[in-house]
Amino acid sequence: MSVPIVLPAEAWTGVDAGTEALVDKWHVAAGERVDAGQAVASVVLVKTSYDVLAPAAGVIEQILVEAESTFGPEQALGLIAT
Repeated sequence: MSVPIVLPAEAWTGVDAGTEALVDKWHVAAGERVDAGQAVASVVLVKTSYDVLAPAAGVIEQILVEAESTFGPEQALGLIAT
């Protein structure tokens, strides 16, 4: 089963519609094992940095939004195979 990695909705509260965030850096690569709650990426949204946490333990199956690329609310940044 694949679990999407997303920036939590709370981070988007009060952000103007159409605003995108930037993946600053991935801390893991595809194929690496992660623990639930582990920081897997750093993103920037409206000049604020956030750590994106793994929602479940497993293996990074795929990175969907590469570093230095932008993404919108509820968009999956990657997938974890559980």
